[in-house]
Amino acid sequence: MKYTAIDNSLYINNRKNFVKHLKPNSVAVFNSNDLMPTNADGLMPFRQNNDLLYLSGVDQEESILVIAPNASNPKHREILFVKETSELIAIWEGAKLDKEAATKQSGVQTICWLTDFENIFHSLVTEAEHIYLNQNEHLRAIVTVETRDGRFRKDCKAKYPDHEYERLAPIMRKLRPIKSQLEIDTIQHACNITEKGFRRLLNFVKPGVKEYEIEAELAHEFLMNRSRGFAYEPIIASGASACVLHYVDNNKECKAGDVILLDIGAEYANYASDMTRCIPVSGKFTPRQKDVYNAVLRVMKGATAMLVPGTLHNDYHDEVGRLMENELIGLGLLDKDAVANQDPKSPLYKKYFMHGTSHHMGLDVHDVEERNRPFEVGMILTVEPGIYIPEEDLGIRLENDVLITENGQLDLMGNIPLEADEIEALMA
Repeated sequence: MKYTAIDNSLYINNRKNFVKHLKPNSVAVFNSNDLMPTNADGLMPFRQNNDLLYLSGVDQEESILVIAPNASNPKHREILFVKETSELIAIWEGAKLDKEAATKQSGVQTICWLTDFENIFHSLVTEAEHIYLNQNEHLRAIVTVETRDGRFRKDCKAKYPDHEYERLAPIMRKLRPIKSQLEIDTIQHACNITEKGFRRLLNFVKPGVKEYEIEAELAHEFLMNRSRGFAYEPIIASGASACVLHYVDNNKECKAGDVILLDIGAEYANYASDMTRCIPVSGKFTPRQKDVYNAVLRVMKGATAMLVPGTLHNDYHDEVGRLMENELIGLGLLDKDAVANQDPKSPLYKKYFMHGTSHHMGLDVHDVEERNRPFEVGMILTVEPGIYIPEEDLGIRLENDVLITENGQLDLMGNIPLEADEIEALMA
């Protein structure tokens, strides 16, 4: 890993909070993600299972975390199983975690080799009534391959069919949205790296530059700051491409007079940042571009002020939609009378602003959440309104990452240039 390890108190406290949600006489199992093949003997870069990482801090393949709070052997109440390292592995891949290093990273005192898992797990299951298993239940997830968790689930249920099986996903949806101070600091660090990348671009962009050259500048800055790179596939969309919400080709020339929509974010220690900015290729917005930009900015500021404890996500988005309606009327894109007589179930603003305003973020860019859960102190959400006008080859979206506090909001990207005039001045 490129990043500096986070203090293991984060994972120790996460496990303490986790066990409070287990039924008596339970054993919970978290598997690492698989190493995924490409072609021939190639492998994709490894990305750890975020639930396992959240509870252990272990960023290594072929790892298993077992938590059994009522185990008769106190040493077996938390066990981390890792792949046994060797001189041969060290030569070909680099040394893996030994037992001392695994404890230092995770705070788990009992470290066992992966080869010991079957025997130890069997002894724990014979004492347990409930077995908690994990799977990806994210609302947006499309799982088309069998995961390590999926294979383990089939094997476990075949061997122990008479136990009561429970789901881990609902517990993780309760825990992960509330960020501890260490998590907030880590996400802030990722945001700070994103800021460095963005500021680098303001003196780089000019007519004729290619979208992929902009992506390369960002990648350079992120890697130089110990980030693994982008937290998600970057969107570098100039001109009409900015109206394609998930445009990732990043292969066009940026032309004079166009606006570039940049949806980018650095990752640090597996935590994401998520930012969107729009900049003029020529260094100055046209009056119309600036009007649309400032309309989106006003909606963004109004939406940010609504991120307060107790607010429901759907109510929040509906209220943001009303702000957007007024701005679209002011821009001449919607008719005031038509809006007054619209079908409330199909608001007209969605022609120009068709996506959600906010999503939770953390270890996942679109972090796990309970959609009907009111906002709470400690949650971090994006705020990202946008206006997309294909007939004008113009798409404007602005996005910051915001922490809900007891005293309002803390914008983790508050130091990143946002005002149109400031961006123009820096580009000059």
